Amino acid sequence: MSAQSLRHWFFDRRLRFNRHELSGAFGDLGTDLPLIVGMVLVSGINASWAFFCFGLFQIASAVVYGIPMPVQPLKAVAILVITQQIAPPVISGGAMAIAVIMLVLTISGSINGLAKLIPGPVIRGIQFGLGVKLAMLALGKYIPSDGLSGYVLAGVCVMVIVMVLRHRRFPATVVVLFIGALYAFVLGGHPIASLSGAASTVIPSFSLPNWPDVWMGFMLLALPQIPLSMGNSLLATKQLADDWFPERQIPLRRIGMTYSLFNALAAVFGGIPVCHGSGGMAGHYVFGARTGGSLVIYGLFNIALGAACALGFTNITGLFPLPVLGVILFVESLTLMARLKELIGNRTDLTIALVVGLIAAGLPNGFLIGMIVGGILSAVCRQIKNMNTVPESIEL
Repeated sequence: MSAQSLRHWFFDRRLRFNRHELSGAFGDLGTDLPLIVGMVLVSGINASWAFFCFGLFQIASAVVYGIPMPVQPLKAVAILVITQQIAPPVISGGAMAIAVIMLVLTISGSINGLAKLIPGPVIRGIQFGLGVKLAMLALGKYIPSDGLSGYVLAGVCVMVIVMVLRHRRFPATVVVLFIGALYAFVLGGHPIASLSGAASTVIPSFSLPNWPDVWMGFMLLALPQIPLSMGNSLLATKQLADDWFPERQIPLRRIGMTYSLFNALAAVFGGIPVCHGSGGMAGHYVFGARTGGSLVIYGLFNIALGAACALGFTNITGLFPLPVLGVILFVESLTLMARLKELIGNRTDLTIALVVGLIAAGLPNGFLIGMIVGGILSAVCRQIKNMNTVPESIEL
């Protein structure tokens, strides 16, 4: 293959840069930004390096996969860090523990064995449950956060997204983010949080977590996170990749390998623990992303945020009002929940998926419980179906 042909293949098929990729680049901002900011504020993680490292992971994922394979903060880890005020050394230890567990599962091939034990309807249910949780977050917290003016802002953004997505002339997320920034500037919209005091250098410090921090991170962060990662970060993400990019045939072990590698790098360089995720892919895809170009743009955006924090622009996140992020998050949630349409022709599978989704959305550790319950239900239904199967002919 000539250099020109290689360049054409790489940039036309894997890394396109156009208005659709620009719009899709910010499809996951509503999930990522509040979690990163919350972890920085509570734990004292270096803000500039957290954004900078997060941006580099996006670009690396774009190059490896050539599709909008997102990198997101680990949700269970982020919630635990924010609610329990876990210190940076334990966060790094948790990232290393998660990286090692996933590396062992991937190299040993156990990850494929576990995948075979989880039926398709259960994976669809996990996607549905995540969509419900994201919708609840958007409608219950983000959109109402600014009162009446926030509802008006959200309504305007919804109308803009509907019009822009229909005509595809302008990047939808860029338009609504501009509206949000205008709202924040003119009306004094409330920022997500102030990063006051977090300005610092972007130069990383290499440090291996010590064993006590790795053990504590394993107990506090890895154990609650791994079941969610198996369901959403790996299986549900691969399912969406197969749905939307069937020609790529992305192996599950590759997703597990980059998941592990990114967390190992986060552990030694002081970044935040990350994963891939079906919600993020849905967010990028629904707003127009079809290649890794959207992740390159998003990665550069996060690197710019890191540079801004390092330079002392500590209120930069005030440009992204919560109602705007809530609208983006809600559209992402609808895209995830809509994947249930693949099961409409099979009432049994659809029922199992709905049960799994409701458990995942409504119970503590719901993703783990949902996978177990869904697996049992699928096995029982399969057994009943086999028992009720009548042979076509019986020899007398």
